Amino acid sequence: MTSLSHVGSSDLAVDLGTTNTRVYVPGVGVALDEPSVIAMDVRDKAVLAVGRAAKVMIGRVPQSVHVISPLRRGVIAEVNATREMLRHFLRTVVGRWHVLQPRMAVVVPHGTTQVEKRAVEELGRSVGARKVYLIEEPIAAALGAGLPVAAPGAHTVVNIGGGTTEVAVMSLSGIVGCESMRIGGDDLDEAIIQHIRKGHSLLIGTRQAEELKLAMGSTLLLGGEVGDGPFIHEVKGRNLLNGLPRSIGVSVHELREALHEPMTAFLDAVRACLERTPPEWPDGRWRTPRFFARWPSRPEDEQK
Repeated sequence: MTSLSHVGSSDLAVDLGTTNTRVYVPGVGVALDEPSVIAMDVRDKAVLAVGRAAKVMIGRVPQSVHVISPLRRGVIAEVNATREMLRHFLRTVVGRWHVLQPRMAVVVPHGTTQVEKRAVEELGRSVGARKVYLIEEPIAAALGAGLPVAAPGAHTVVNIGGGTTEVAVMSLSGIVGCESMRIGGDDLDEAIIQHIRKGHSLLIGTRQAEELKLAMGSTLLLGGEVGDGPFIHEVKGRNLLNGLPRSIGVSVHELREALHEPMTAFLDAVRACLERTPPEWPDGRWRTPRFFARWPSRPEDEQK
């Protein structure tokens, strides 16, 4: 990386997620938190925007511009686009915290194949990393939450990402049992899109579906809620019957119905993981505090 001259060496941790990419600098904290989105010119492959600037372009660009999420289900789907996106993010970090040819720890989903791991290692080296280390997502989530994973006793982590979900039971710095599935927050957005499409003949985009998901806040019935609940969001889209713009109101109750199937899949994964733990551990497993981790979609969620 030519932009990394005249700076000192350090270490970096990168969470290269389906939805968001985060870069952690020791002693600083999370130095970068951006959507994993890049906009490129179709003709010459020039990078037009990265991160938040690219995300706001989704669905609003001409045919000459391609806005993509280069990672699918937690793994690299488009190598060149991922390399350009990560290179841009690292240049941003370098410009503020002076990092040169760092050792880089990169988070990968549990069960990632050797081919996928090599792709991540090669990507890290191609953007200037001196050495690339891979760490599995459940362990990274537990360490970030401050769980004593090095101690004996079971600790359960549920990590819901944009494209993958992992349920892991850990002890003595290792994973005892893990259930991983290629379903995550993006699938919740898609479930909302399909529900509104079928129930209201209205076509909406992924950005609006994500806003509905975040506005809902919980898939559980909260105290004081009755009936269909309040209309939490005005939804604007294209009427599939006549092609004209149309607005509707969507209730909390309706959104919960839309998310019932994917949420059931999450619960089934938790059950499957716990059923595979060693029979000697049930007592310790339930007495030890369990932490359910989710990588926040909004900065304000991280403060909760």
